Amino acid sequence: MRIGLGSDHGGYNLKSEIITYLEGKGIECVDFGTKNSSESVDYPMYGEVVANAVANKEVDYGILCCGTGIGISLAANKVPGIRCAVVSDVFSAKMSKAHNDANMLSLGERVLGRGLALEIVEAWINTEFEGDRHSKRVDMIKEIEKKHNK
Repeated sequence: MRIGLGSDHGGYNLKSEIITYLEGKGIECVDFGTKNSSESVDYPMYGEVVANAVANKEVDYGILCCGTGIGISLAANKVPGIRCAVVSDVFSAKMSKAHNDANMLSLGERVLGRGLALEIVEAWINTEFEGDRHSKRVDMIKEIEKKHNK
Protein backbone atom coordinates (compact mmCIF):
# COMPACT_ATOMS: atom_id res chain seq x y z
CA MET A 1 0.00 0.00 0.00
CA ARG A 2 1.25 3.45 -0.94
CA ILE A 3 -0.31 6.47 0.75
CA GLY A 4 0.09 10.11 -0.24
CA LEU A 5 -0.10 12.67 2.54
CA GLY A 6 -0.46 16.43 2.55
CA SER A 7 -1.13 19.21 5.01
CA ASP A 8 -1.03 22.90 5.55
CA HIS A 9 0.77 24.45 8.52
CA GLY A 10 -2.25 23.73 10.76
CA GLY A 11 -2.01 19.99 10.11
CA TYR A 12 1.74 19.59 9.75
CA ASN A 13 2.39 18.01 13.16
CA LEU A 14 -0.43 15.50 12.81
CA LYS A 15 0.68 14.59 9.29
CA SER A 16 4.21 13.98 10.59
CA GLU A 17 2.85 11.71 13.36
CA ILE A 18 0.78 9.75 10.83
CA ILE A 19 3.76 9.28 8.51
CA THR A 20 5.89 7.96 11.38
CA TYR A 21 3.07 5.61 12.40
CA LEU A 22 2.42 4.28 8.89
CA GLU A 23 6.08 3.82 8.05
CA GLY A 24 6.45 1.89 11.32
CA LYS A 25 3.82 -0.50 9.95
CA GLY A 26 5.79 -0.90 6.70
CA ILE A 27 3.46 1.29 4.63
CA GLU A 28 5.11 3.47 1.99
CA CYS A 29 4.31 7.16 2.42
CA VAL A 30 4.71 9.97 -0.08
CA ASP A 31 4.79 13.39 1.61
CA PHE A 32 3.45 16.06 -0.73
CA GLY A 33 4.05 18.86 1.77
CA THR A 34 4.00 21.24 3.42
CA LYS A 35 7.54 20.52 4.50
CA ASN A 36 7.77 23.47 6.91
CA SER A 37 5.43 23.68 9.88
CA SER A 38 6.14 27.30 10.78
CA GLU A 39 5.25 29.01 7.52
CA SER A 40 1.63 29.75 6.76
CA VAL A 41 0.59 28.07 3.50
CA ASP A 42 -2.65 27.72 1.57
CA TYR A 43 -4.35 24.36 2.15
CA PRO A 44 -6.11 24.12 -1.26
CA MET A 45 -2.84 23.49 -3.10
CA TYR A 46 -1.96 20.55 -0.83
CA GLY A 47 -5.44 19.07 -1.04
CA GLU A 48 -5.30 19.24 -4.81
CA VAL A 49 -1.81 17.78 -5.24
CA VAL A 50 -2.59 14.73 -3.10
CA ALA A 51 -6.00 14.29 -4.76
CA ASN A 52 -4.35 14.38 -8.19
CA ALA A 53 -1.89 11.69 -7.08
CA VAL A 54 -4.79 9.49 -5.93
CA ALA A 55 -6.87 10.15 -9.06
CA ASN A 56 -3.87 9.41 -11.31
CA LYS A 57 -3.07 6.22 -9.33
CA GLU A 58 0.39 7.45 -8.29
CA VAL A 59 -0.65 6.42 -4.77
CA ASP A 60 -3.37 4.05 -3.56
CA TYR A 61 -4.95 6.41 -1.03
CA GLY A 62 -4.53 9.90 0.37
CA ILE A 63 -4.57 11.35 3.87
CA LEU A 64 -4.87 15.09 4.44
CA CYS A 65 -4.52 17.22 7.56
CA CYS A 66 -5.32 20.84 8.28
CA GLY A 67 -6.64 22.60 11.37
CA THR A 68 -10.13 21.08 11.08
CA GLY A 69 -9.77 18.73 8.11
CA ILE A 70 -12.60 20.57 6.39
CA GLY A 71 -10.97 23.11 4.08
CA ILE A 72 -8.34 20.77 2.66
CA SER A 73 -11.01 18.09 2.04
CA LEU A 74 -13.17 20.56 0.13
CA ALA A 75 -10.25 21.25 -2.20
CA ALA A 76 -9.53 17.54 -2.67
CA ASN A 77 -13.16 16.75 -3.44
CA LYS A 78 -13.08 19.10 -6.44
CA VAL A 79 -10.77 16.65 -8.24
CA PRO A 80 -12.79 14.16 -10.32
CA GLY A 81 -12.75 10.67 -8.87
CA ILE A 82 -12.02 11.75 -5.31
CA ARG A 83 -14.17 10.82 -2.35
CA CYS A 84 -12.47 12.48 0.61
CA ALA A 85 -14.14 12.03 3.99
CA VAL A 86 -13.57 14.34 6.96
CA VAL A 87 -13.56 12.03 9.95
CA SER A 88 -13.41 12.60 13.71
CA ASP A 89 -14.28 9.13 15.02
CA VAL A 90 -13.38 5.50 14.36
CA PHE A 91 -16.87 4.37 13.32
CA SER A 92 -17.14 7.07 10.64
CA ALA A 93 -13.66 6.16 9.39
CA LYS A 94 -14.74 2.56 8.88
CA MET A 95 -18.04 3.51 7.24
CA SER A 96 -16.43 6.05 4.90
CA LYS A 97 -14.43 3.19 3.41
CA ALA A 98 -16.90 0.29 3.79
CA HIS A 99 -19.97 2.10 2.45
CA ASN A 100 -18.66 5.13 0.53
CA ASP A 101 -15.40 3.76 -0.88
CA ALA A 102 -13.57 6.87 0.34
CA ASN A 103 -10.18 7.03 -1.33
CA MET A 104 -9.01 9.91 0.84
CA LEU A 105 -9.24 10.70 4.54
CA SER A 106 -9.07 14.16 6.06
CA LEU A 107 -8.28 14.89 9.71
CA GLY A 108 -8.13 18.03 11.82
CA GLU A 109 -5.08 18.55 14.00
CA ARG A 110 -6.93 21.10 16.12
CA VAL A 111 -9.88 18.71 16.52
CA LEU A 112 -8.23 15.36 17.25
CA GLY A 113 -5.65 14.18 19.71
CA ARG A 114 -2.76 12.09 18.44
CA GLY A 115 -4.10 8.81 19.88
CA LEU A 116 -7.56 9.11 18.37
CA ALA A 117 -6.15 10.29 15.03
CA LEU A 118 -3.95 7.20 14.79
CA GLU A 119 -6.87 4.94 15.74
CA ILE A 120 -8.88 6.54 12.95
CA VAL A 121 -6.07 6.02 10.43
CA GLU A 122 -5.66 2.39 11.54
CA ALA A 123 -9.37 1.69 11.20
CA TRP A 124 -9.55 3.42 7.81
CA ILE A 125 -6.58 1.67 6.20
CA ASN A 126 -7.78 -1.73 7.45
CA THR A 127 -11.35 -1.40 6.20
CA GLU A 128 -12.35 -2.65 2.77
CA PHE A 129 -15.17 -1.37 0.56
CA GLU A 130 -18.11 -3.75 0.99
CA GLY A 131 -19.45 -3.28 -2.54
CA ASP A 132 -22.86 -4.90 -3.03
CA ARG A 133 -25.67 -2.36 -2.46
CA HIS A 134 -23.08 0.31 -1.72
CA SER A 135 -21.59 0.05 -5.21
CA LYS A 136 -24.83 1.35 -6.70
CA ARG A 137 -24.69 4.40 -4.45
CA VAL A 138 -21.04 5.12 -5.16
CA ASP A 139 -21.84 4.81 -8.87
CA MET A 140 -24.63 7.36 -8.38
CA ILE A 141 -22.09 9.75 -6.83
CA LYS A 142 -19.83 9.21 -9.83
CA GLU A 143 -22.71 10.02 -12.20
CA ILE A 144 -23.42 13.27 -10.35
CA GLU A 145 -19.75 14.14 -10.71
CA LYS A 146 -19.77 13.40 -14.46
CA LYS A 147 -22.90 15.49 -14.98
CA HIS A 148 -21.33 18.53 -13.36
CA ASN A 149 -17.82 18.16 -14.83
CA LYS A 150 -18.70 18.47 -18.50
